[in-house]
Amino acid sequence: MKWLDLPLAQSAAGTVRLPGSKSISNRILLLAALSEGTTQIQDLLISDDTARMLDALKALGIAITQTGDTDFSIVGSHGQFSVSHADLFLGNAGTAFRPLVAVLALMHGHYRLSGVPRMHERPIADLVDALRQIGANITYLGNPGFPPLQIAPQSKQVSEVQHLTVKGNVSSQFLTGLLMALPLSEKKSVIDVSGTLISQPYIELTLAQMQRFGIDIERQGWQQFTIPAAQHYRSPGQIIVEGDASSASYFLAAGAIGQGPVRVRGVGRNSSQGDVLFAAALEQMGAQIAMGEDWIEASCHKQNLHGVDLDCNHIPDAAMTLAVAALFAKGVTTLRNIASWRLKETDRLAAMAKELRKLGAIVEEGLDYLRIEPPTQGLTPNTYIDTYDDHRMAMCFSLAAFGAPVRIHDPDCVAKTFPEYFSVFSQIIHPAVK
Repeated sequence: MKWLDLPLAQSAAGTVRLPGSKSISNRILLLAALSEGTTQIQDLLISDDTARMLDALKALGIAITQTGDTDFSIVGSHGQFSVSHADLFLGNAGTAFRPLVAVLALMHGHYRLSGVPRMHERPIADLVDALRQIGANITYLGNPGFPPLQIAPQSKQVSEVQHLTVKGNVSSQFLTGLLMALPLSEKKSVIDVSGTLISQPYIELTLAQMQRFGIDIERQGWQQFTIPAAQHYRSPGQIIVEGDASSASYFLAAGAIGQGPVRVRGVGRNSSQGDVLFAAALEQMGAQIAMGEDWIEASCHKQNLHGVDLDCNHIPDAAMTLAVAALFAKGVTTLRNIASWRLKETDRLAAMAKELRKLGAIVEEGLDYLRIEPPTQGLTPNTYIDTYDDHRMAMCFSLAAFGAPVRIHDPDCVAKTFPEYFSVFSQIIHPAVK
């Protein structure tokens, strides 16, 4: 579909069952593949990103059986893939590409990893540099510092303890990859993080999933992580993927903008995902939030949202939703500490600023912040929203329909994480009466 026209929405109310978390799904798939034993996974996200991970694992010799619509059985490899030569295409799935680079660098095989053109523009030098510190043999096949990559068997290391340093201020996925890979080594490993670690909740998420598979990590704040020697991944048997907290943000924002209530099921107060804190950010803007064990609900009386000044390091993906919600708030909203947006599926800082301006907002774009002042005369009607082949741009700007009819370009890009998004969104929206 080339575009999708969304009519003016008057209000929103209803309940949404969330698809599985992308971040948890791809972590669990890889950990299950590396484990001893068979893992039964329930409620896995079905999307382009998880398809890329599943395809890669199958190519590496992992036995995977789909046992239901969103259920899979994975026979673990005991920490060593049976296939030692493979050419892997990973699309634009950062949650597959970065951890697989780290894992395959320790696998004593020959592997080529590539993706779509945008993936080849996303930096990976900090991860490669860290892996080379422990003898990894990785070659850039295109521009230095970027995919595609060639991996060959690593050189032997003599020391009993592996020390690595990785930058923390570019992408948390680099540290996630190292954490997930290093238990494959028999040696004790110590990772030092230089600079301020961004997206810290995603590291907490990684550690939580690793613990479910029997790996304990010692850490000193966010600056040093120690992986004790001789640990092995062990299957927990059965594992359920919780709903995607990033996807929840669009429906919760709809409840706040469109009076609500809108309830999402699949995440709640005990979620391991940092983006669940998006609900607290909405609450700061004036929304009413209720929360249970596995649900969150948002509403807002008389559209009383107001602008906020917020450090978004803890909710990097969901913060994009706040940028569009700011169009419906009284006063100025400033989102800070979001430099990582520039290294995602597109330069999200630049893209968000451009599309918000199309709708009439006054936007100041900084190196790591956005300042958004909503239009005084309402949103510009029938705006054509470009999505840059970025699923989150498409989903975020669906919320603009609460202010004016909009046309979303390339709506099918949501297949990356939420193929049924627009169908589900339409079920909670009440169009304005003509």
